Formats: sequence, structure tokens, C-alpha cells
Amino acid sequence: MSTRASKDDDDDAHAGLPARLELALKAAPQDASMHRAMAQVKRAQGEELGALAHLIAAQTLEAHAAGSAAGSPTELCKVATGYFMKDDHESAERWYRLVLMLDPNVAVAYQNLAAIHSARGDFAQAESCRHRAYGIQRVFIEPVDAPVRRLLILCAGRTSGNVPFETLLSSGLSSRIKYVIDFAAEAEDAQLPPFDLVFNAIGEPDVAATLAERLDCFAIQCGRPLLNPPAAVGRTQRHRLAALLGGLDDVMLAPCSRYEGPPASRANLAERLLRGGLELPVLARPVATHGGEGLVRCETLDALESALQNIDGAHYLTMFRGCRSPDGHCRKYRVVFVDREPFAYHLAISSHWMVHYFSADMVAHPWKIDEERRFLDDPRSALGGRAMAAVAAIGRQLDLDYAGVDFTLLPDGRVLVFEANATMLVHHERGNGPLAHRNVHVQRIVDAFERLQARRAAR
Repeated sequence: MSTRASKDDDDDAHAGLPARLELALKAAPQDASMHRAMAQVKRAQGEELGALAHLIAAQTLEAHAAGSAAGSPTELCKVATGYFMKDDHESAERWYRLVLMLDPNVAVAYQNLAAIHSARGDFAQAESCRHRAYGIQRVFIEPVDAPVRRLLILCAGRTSGNVPFETLLSSGLSSRIKYVIDFAAEAEDAQLPPFDLVFNAIGEPDVAATLAERLDCFAIQCGRPLLNPPAAVGRTQRHRLAALLGGLDDVMLAPCSRYEGPPASRANLAERLLRGGLELPVLARPVATHGGEGLVRCETLDALESALQNIDGAHYLTMFRGCRSPDGHCRKYRVVFVDREPFAYHLAISSHWMVHYFSADMVAHPWKIDEERRFLDDPRSALGGRAMAAVAAIGRQLDLDYAGVDFTLLPDGRVLVFEANATMLVHHERGNGPLAHRNVHVQRIVDAFERLQARRAAR
């Protein structure tokens, strides 16, 4: 064989090494020597993060086998969480699985595996992981350097009913104590570490309603100021919003009814529509859902009957209200309220009746971004004084420390509310990305919420 042929064979063998190691590690993930070999391969490929991850794995596995305290999977769990935060769920899951092989009682590993499974649509696995996580641990402490306060955050663990608070609480001034209260016995309330202020982050009203008695009991006995009282959150259920906001000037809401199960018959379904003041087309959706999850627009009674066969349990029926602007587009404005004060957050403009920012193709159309900028910079001019006054009145009527409203502007200047509750997401955009113009407005919300915490904690 020629020297050239021999070199080619060596190159081919070397090129196949990473794949062979990957297969070997899947079969024997606790083999420290293979992790060291993979660390060398990753470094040769210029993948320093991957090399470091496998090196940490090797060192942890060796220490664990020797019975050393250094065999704790703490550092390995940080590796897994790093991948999780980068949205590399496949890598994160692999590392979390290894963590749990070494210590099956690492709650955060099950927590984030639940999120990974949920993102894939594997809700049964997600639920199983959540139960494992919160059966192990209900209190999670996130300390910061020189905190100005200790903030207790009430969370729900059984479902995704929490306010997305990572950005909202990103000032770094509060030491955060997350308390998964739906898994905790009442006796555990008295065993919590000291705290100065409570934020009820269970903002989904359908979830809060199932925990009402537990939350109310905690609120009465906690002895500290509490942001977003549970009773106020409960009033924002979709079918209760008309009673809460319907009396406000220039505010419109579509008729909405809640039902705990499917209709007994077609006649019963027709009776439900009549009794609820609902005319076709109708929107059907499961309770405690957002972002269009499970939402179906039904033009006929046949379509509605079919849709309800696919919804397991409680659901809402809402009369569809067309809201296209004269230019043929649908607009959805979001305003966030911090201590009842309105802050413009975003404007999504779509050709589809179901408007979401992620599907509105905003970036591809500069005119949409320009219109959003005008709304964010001067919402009163963009909406008109009449509509802005109505939006401000909504914030006062919700009477929540943190909440938001999604709405559109009707041709006559009135506000048509889609939903109003505490689950409204705010997040920063990439600093050099096409949506970076929103960051200054997001920061205003974060700063306002920090000022609110300072005021309330000082009382």
C-alpha cells in the first residue's frame, strides 16, 4: 500500500472518531476515559465549550468512583444548564441525564428536563419530571451580591401558569427565593428562609383559581407586603373580564363563556351559544392557554362540535370579532402595567386574524417596524387620547401590581380587548438585532418594577 493511501486511511479513521466516541458515550455515559478522549477531540476541533464539558464530566466521574466529595455533580449540572440557556436542548438533556445517574435527587435537572420535554410537546414526560423535581425540593434560592431585599416568589409547579419573570426581575438587586407552593404543605410556609417582600408569580387566572384557597391562606399569614394578590389575579379569567372591564368608557370585549366539559348534545351546544350571547364564528380554546395553543376558529356549528371533541376538559367559547384595519392588516398592541401605570411594550401587525409577534413577519417589512417604533415612542399619539385614556383605565381596574393587556384599536377609536392578565411576557431583544429598538422600552418596565419593589418593601 502506498504512503498516500495509508495517510488517507488514517485521515478517514480520524474523521470518524468523534462519531464513534459519541456512540460509545451513549452506550456508556459514565466512562470517564471516553469523556477525556472526547475532550481532546473537541479541543482539536476548536470547540472549547464542548471540551470543557467533557473534561468536567471525566473529573466528576473519577471523583465519584473514588468516593470523593469532588464527585458531586454540581459543576456538571452547571454545564447542562449552560447548554439549556443556549437553547441547545439536546446537549442539555444528555448532561442532565448524566447528572441524575450520579445523583437522582438534583431537582433542577428534573425542572429543566420538564421544560425541554414541554417544548417538544411531550407533556406527559414533562409532567413526570415536574413531579420528580418538586417532590425533591420546593424552595430554590438564587442569591446575589449585596442584595437590597429578599424577594419570595410564589410559583406553580404543576403547570406553566407563572408570570415570565426572568426579565422582569433582572435588576440583580433582589435575592430571589422561588417557592413552588402547589407542591408544598402548609407547614412548609413557616420553614421558609427570611424574606422582605412577596411576588405572587402565579399569574394565569385559571391556574390561580385552582389554588385560590392555598394562596389566600398564605397571603393572610405571610406577614409581608404581597405583589399581585391572588384574588385580583383570579378576576382576570377570560369569562370574568367583561364584568371587570365592560363598564369602562370606550372599552369593548367579545362575549365569552366558560364550560367545564363538552356539551351533552348538539342541541345543548346550540343552547350554550344562545345563553352566552355567542354568535358564529366562535373561538374555542382550552383553559389556561395562551399564544394560540389549542385555539380553533369555528365558522359553523358542525366545526365547533368537532373542535370540542378534541378539547379535554374545561374550555372557553369566545365570539370572534373581526378587527382588520382599513389597510387589510390586523394589529395587536400590548401595554404592560406596573403599579397600574401603562408602558407600551410592542405592536404586532399581521395579515392573519390570529396575531402573534413571532408569526407576524415584522422584521421583513420595515414599515411595520416603523409603525411599532411610533407606538412605543409615543403611544398617546399612535392610539389617540380617547383610546389611551381607556387603556389607562384598564390598568387601574385590573388593580394588579404587574399585568398587561392585548388589544386592538377599532375604527371608531374604541379599544377591543383580547385578554388582560398578569401572564404578559416581556423580554430583551438582541442588542445588535433588528428589534433592538424595543430594549429601551423593556428596560423602562424593568426599572419601574424595581421601583415598585423598593416602595412596597419599605412600607
